[in-house]
Amino acid sequence: MKFIPKALSLAALLAATSNAYAVTDISIWHSMEGTLGERLNEIVADFNKSQSDYKVTATYKGNYGESMNAGIAAYRAGKAPDIIQVFEVGTATMMFSKGAIKPIQQMSEEVGNPIDPSKFVPGIAGYYSEPNGKLASMPFNSSTPVFYYNKDLFKKAGLDVNNPPKTYQEIREAAKKLKAAGVQCGYTTSWPSWVLVENFGALHNIPYASKNNGFDGLDARINLLQDGFVKHFELLNEMAKEGTFTYAGRADAGNAQFSSGNCAMFTGSSGSRGGFMKTAKFEFGIGRLPYNSDLVKEPQNSVIGGASLWVFSKKSPEVYKGVTAFFHYLSSTDVAAKWHQDTGYVPVVKSAYEATKAAGFYDKNPGTDIPFLQLNVATTDASRGVRLGFLPQIRDIQEGEMEKIFSQKESVKEGLEEMNKRANELLTRFENSNK
Repeated sequence: MKFIPKALSLAALLAATSNAYAVTDISIWHSMEGTLGERLNEIVADFNKSQSDYKVTATYKGNYGESMNAGIAAYRAGKAPDIIQVFEVGTATMMFSKGAIKPIQQMSEEVGNPIDPSKFVPGIAGYYSEPNGKLASMPFNSSTPVFYYNKDLFKKAGLDVNNPPKTYQEIREAAKKLKAAGVQCGYTTSWPSWVLVENFGALHNIPYASKNNGFDGLDARINLLQDGFVKHFELLNEMAKEGTFTYAGRADAGNAQFSSGNCAMFTGSSGSRGGFMKTAKFEFGIGRLPYNSDLVKEPQNSVIGGASLWVFSKKSPEVYKGVTAFFHYLSSTDVAAKWHQDTGYVPVVKSAYEATKAAGFYDKNPGTDIPFLQLNVATTDASRGVRLGFLPQIRDIQEGEMEKIFSQKESVKEGLEEMNKRANELLTRFENSNK
């Protein structure tokens, strides 16, 4: 009989024990800061405590644009994280990053722990799905724009705090009364292109671009010279001239105008609610996204914003098992419901909405169900959202032209023509590089 030296036996035993209890590290790069970052860190910590096989580490990598660029650079250098959070306007870019991305439904099926797309809100799952209907990325912090209003300033102007404006025409009249009461800013918005162009088109069932807003082909092109967009911008420009609408800047610059109490009415992300709860020194209400009553009698649906989670390719099977487990945890009823309630983001799974409703949260917090109700509507080809290449750059172009329109440096028609021309030049480039 051959004996193994004790030292070797002990080393082998320790190695085997170490392998048996090895923890697989999972990295995620994200753009959640402030209150949202705190909530995400709590979810990650709770997942890590819930099991002993995987350890997720979340790292803030700057705003959405910065994080996406960092992820692409890291992938090219062979140092990509396992998961990256990408804003919805980066969806087309990620989908056409052939070989760089592991579609999450395919990943979950390969590791034997399938993610069921039917549990998600249809409008959200559909946006992040491939043409074959399978999820390409993991829905997470989905938002949609809503209408916020300062109840204290409404009372000061003699406005009904329980009946906020539902149309842009009503916003205009309310802003006139607020101005007469000494309020500096009646109405503003954040994310002007998302709210005033993309969501406006969906809400009024006006196609933003050809090819079903880009879902059906790389040769999609934008057309903002349709009557609906022209009339909408003419109304906003009239309001800008009379001081009832204030253009507050690009991206989320308008948030500060509302949270500071300077602006009484505001359209912006439902995901801003958590931050406003913490920073606003006044009582505010939430209403539905306004529509233009000269164009439609009833609005269609709003479209999603926020971001989803993408998984990079060329990772180990153990990493993919861990990512799948984490995604199941994220989309569990209790976790998704708490994220929704704490932040204002939309409950991405239907069960989270039902659980939140059953708990009486919406009764205690009026208006917090509006984001879900605006999205839980059968969409049309014109209202399903926008999936175009270079969309972040297109938004920059549009917002640059809005600055000229609302400062009276160019006419509405000139601005919209320039938006079309420059955006479609980018779309031609994107088509040519991805054929």
